[in-house]
Amino acid sequence: MKKTIASVLGVVAVTAFMTACGPDMKVINNASERAEADATKAEASANAAEASANQAATAAAQADTAASGAEDAVRRANDAVSRLEAAFSTSVTK
Repeated sequence: MKKTIASVLGVVAVTAFMTACGPDMKVINNASERAEADATKAEASANAAEASANQAATAAAQADTAASGAEDAVRRANDAVSRLEAAFSTSVTK
């Protein structure tokens, strides 16, 4: 994000310097305004990407928690089956 903004600002500086050698100040102002608008858009895009990454991290954490819960449920079910099998074996052998 910072590299993009720095690059855009660098382009603005170079554009301003190159056009400053000429007599048309309107061109300089237009180029600066376009570059500033591009920098603003780039920053907004970077912020949106960061927000999406944070949402993805939250979703991954929730999925991890759910997976752990499912593993625990499977373990408990297997334990219950084992106890039932043991009880059945005991009652059959009596």
